Amino acid sequence: MNYGKVVLFVILCLATGAAQSQQHVFKSGGKVNYALSSQDEAMLDSIQHKTFLFFLHEHHPEKGIVKDRTATWAPASIASTGFGIPSFAIGVERKWITREQAAAITLNILQFFINSVQSADTNVTGYKGFYYHFLKLNSGTRAWKCELSSIDTGILMMGIIFARNYYNLDTEVENQIRKLAGILLNRVDWNFMAMPGTGKFANTISMGWSPEHGLHDYGWSGYNEALFLYVLAAGSGMEKAEQSYQAWLKSYKWNTPYKGLSHVAFPPLFGHQFSQAFIDYRGIADAYMKEKGIDYFENSRRATYVQRQYAIDNPKGWVGYDSLCWGITASDGPTEKYNFGDKKFLGYAGRGTSGPDYNYFDDGTIAPYGALSSLPFAPEIVLPAIKSMNKKYGKKLWGKYGYYDSFNPTAKWFNDDFIGIDEAPMLIMIENFRTGMVWNYMMQDTIIQKGLNKLGYAYLK
Repeated sequence: MNYGKVVLFVILCLATGAAQSQQHVFKSGGKVNYALSSQDEAMLDSIQHKTFLFFLHEHHPEKGIVKDRTATWAPASIASTGFGIPSFAIGVERKWITREQAAAITLNILQFFINSVQSADTNVTGYKGFYYHFLKLNSGTRAWKCELSSIDTGILMMGIIFARNYYNLDTEVENQIRKLAGILLNRVDWNFMAMPGTGKFANTISMGWSPEHGLHDYGWSGYNEALFLYVLAAGSGMEKAEQSYQAWLKSYKWNTPYKGLSHVAFPPLFGHQFSQAFIDYRGIADAYMKEKGIDYFENSRRATYVQRQYAIDNPKGWVGYDSLCWGITASDGPTEKYNFGDKKFLGYAGRGTSGPDYNYFDDGTIAPYGALSSLPFAPEIVLPAIKSMNKKYGKKLWGKYGYYDSFNPTAKWFNDDFIGIDEAPMLIMIENFRTGMVWNYMMQDTIIQKGLNKLGYAYLK
């Protein structure tokens, strides 16, 4: 007997076992433990149902792709479409649509992307498994001269991951959904979006590519809505994913705007919400957050409280800001035609605040979805704020798809449009708060599990 080989075999087995033991199985924690009154339940039912109608009525009847917004000129958005996939499933669970109807729409979406043209030409739908940010409704090809978007393709892929886990029945349609989902997920060439190893954004994931200019010079560096993107890319086989994630983490800004509310800052609230619409970060942390002793869920809770405190302090003196009226995030705005005196207003902007010394474009504009999409993080302050806004502004905030995108009491302006990437996080996060539904299905997926493990996530002690 060759004892050397035996010993080597035992060592390899032990090493393999040790490596396997370090792999975590991350489970969803399910719904948030917070008691709701019957009136609260009824209010959330109404908000969710109205918001769901956006996706039911604003998707293309054959292609399934969802419009960016309700305006007649608006193209489809691949991010609205990605967010729309779990939105249709929420409609099933809430009994607003049948499972067969939702599955048919979802299959239309997947078939559209499977059959769309992938090439480096200027008038196609995508390239290298990625897709253009905006698509013409009639042709399904690139709208305007928009970018081949990494983040928006990422949101689309997260919706597709949800679909292959939710539609788990042995039927012709649902079997096809799972098959096409696998093809689309495997087709994305994440290495194509990898930034070079030099420069400010070295080794990060590029924000996009265009046939006219090639890879964008800007990469996704932390902290913002792209947190999930690194998990998705790592779980999908991106080379040097760990190195890329370290580059992302290096630019984090740890901020303490108010006592007890230290957090990794990103002023617009949507940056704390988009990733957590899909991934349940409760109780798990990467190396950076582990050192801080909190998870990303707690980080978002603190960011939510910071916005409330900022509104209470109201350093710029905007009308309406107080403990019950807050939610500064990316949204439409009044535009400069509403300017008066020293008050200046913007149109669409990535508004936000992480305290009085760290602001983006705060011009007195509030987005109801900003507060509502933080419901899982801080229901004790979100629910009173929404009730107060309802009481104070009533029908001026409310239309056929629920809350209009935004309003500005200082400018006496109320929006009359609905935006898909604002509608969906609100719908999904309310559902995660109530049942944990989207989290539950997403956390089952091998891509999510592999990505979290590869990037060094572990349970907090």
